Amino acid sequence: MIRVKTFASPLKIFQARKELEDLDAMVNKFIEEKGVQRIVSVSDAPTTDDTGATIGLIRVLAYE
Repeated sequence: MIRVKTFASPLKIFQARKELEDLDAMVNKFIEEKGVQRIVSVSDAPTTDDTGATIGLIRVLAYE
């Protein structure tokens, strides 16, 4: 059975690299804690404010 888990992270100017590393760590921790054996898909999508500036990132993990 395929399951989907969504993670989100805000992005602040000049701190994006650290925030992306934190998001990676959050996803990796989830994979380890849940004992995920097979990842079907990983997808990232930016979120924007009303000016079009990127303010966050949503990562979707599809797994079995």
